[in-house]
Amino acid sequence: MSTLRDLELRHVIALDAVATEGTFGRAALRLGYTQSAVSQQIAALERIVGGALFDRPGGPKPVTLTPLGHLVLTHARDIIARVDAAGEAVARFQAGDGGRLEIGTFQSVSNMLLPTIVGRLLAEHPALDIRLFEDDEKMDSQRRVEAGELDLTFTVGRPGGVLDSIVLLDDPFVLVAKAGDLAQGPYPTSQLDRVQMVGSPVTSCQQEIEDGLRANNVNPHYVFRTIDNGAQIAMVRAGMGWSVMPLLAVDTRDPGVDIRLLTPPLPPRQICIAWNRQRTLSPCATRAIELAHDAARELRQLAAIA
Repeated sequence: MSTLRDLELRHVIALDAVATEGTFGRAALRLGYTQSAVSQQIAALERIVGGALFDRPGGPKPVTLTPLGHLVLTHARDIIARVDAAGEAVARFQAGDGGRLEIGTFQSVSNMLLPTIVGRLLAEHPALDIRLFEDDEKMDSQRRVEAGELDLTFTVGRPGGVLDSIVLLDDPFVLVAKAGDLAQGPYPTSQLDRVQMVGSPVTSCQQEIEDGLRANNVNPHYVFRTIDNGAQIAMVRAGMGWSVMPLLAVDTRDPGVDIRLLTPPLPPRQICIAWNRQRTLSPCATRAIELAHDAARELRQLAAIA
């Protein structure tokens, strides 16, 4: 005996067409089938549900639904509506107009790069649900991309394993001082020895800075440490000390500070965007990567310093 699990979408579409048009012939024209094909679909459905769905008076008279036919048609139209809704949702998803996009980020990217990307994504796809996860140590977000909990993440350096990535920009470390403290041109790294400095706790980024300074025989004297890039800049602006920071963490338009390249330079950070190569990216995730590349190029042009 057949069960409703043997039901196929073509069966319910044929039922709806015959019920709407009144004859098998007009239903066939509507669907682009032969009349015998429509008859076969209805016969198959009647075997599945175990009874007649139409009373057939014969000749040109229209067919009419049986009580069982009315019952099955109600559910059939619900099925068709759900399938149509799913089709619309898939079309919106493929066009990037729906769904969720989850991105891992860190502070300097959140401040300087990500707003442009998010703004452009939402301008193109207002219904997109964007979720951001900030992790200044960056490893947790990489693990979450590996586990499929995030679609994309920004990284420092190209990660390995199952993560694929593209390089967006090289982010140099620069000297930030109170406006008027520095002459024009690059600042000698060696002259930072014993200078009062503002920095962050020893995160991976701060460790790179301090290792780079020590490689140049510089032993900076830190008088204030904070994880907040904005607070670091505020203390520099107030004259508490100078700071060596990634350029991406600094607003180059800030009139309250001088920003200079170092000579010799510390090895720059390499800012990348990464995804799990073993998982299929959504159209919006693919678009976010494209926008990240564009935004990084524009930022490189805007952030040029002497």
